[in-house]
Amino acid sequence: MDGNLVYFIQTDTVAGFVSKNEEKLRKIKGRPLKKPFLLNACDLNVLKDLARVPKRFRKRVRREKKSTFVYENGKAVRVVFDEEFYRFLKRFGWLYSTSANRSGEEFDIKFALEKADIIVRDKRGFSHSSPSRIYKISNDRIKKLR
Repeated sequence: MDGNLVYFIQTDTVAGFVSKNEEKLRKIKGRPLKKPFLLNACDLNVLKDLARVPKRFRKRVRREKKSTFVYENGKAVRVVFDEEFYRFLKRFGWLYSTSANRSGEEFDIKFALEKADIIVRDKRGFSHSSPSRIYKISNDRIKKLR
């Protein structure tokens, strides 16, 4: 599998595009340069390579499901616990992730199927449910952003 390709897949939260190629995702979505993508990490060991989790919040980060944390280094990372998506993600370690729609628009399956390099379909099919919760984490507090 090639991390530079854009995959359309059902993630643990939404049907979305995933890739290691941030520029390609940005071009497909028409996303502004200032708006970063979140990263999906396959496990806590990969998270350690991406960001430093403050000691007092490590337990919470380990236990939170479908939650993204924005760390001091500016990276927004979600550790994946969903079995189906995890099996795909572990081949890469981590991938940038975004919903499968143009920036600021609603989910459109035709757009997603047209723009993806590879379509990964599993038994769940594709559904656009609620996105992950987002928290900003610092050394001494956590603030809910979404």
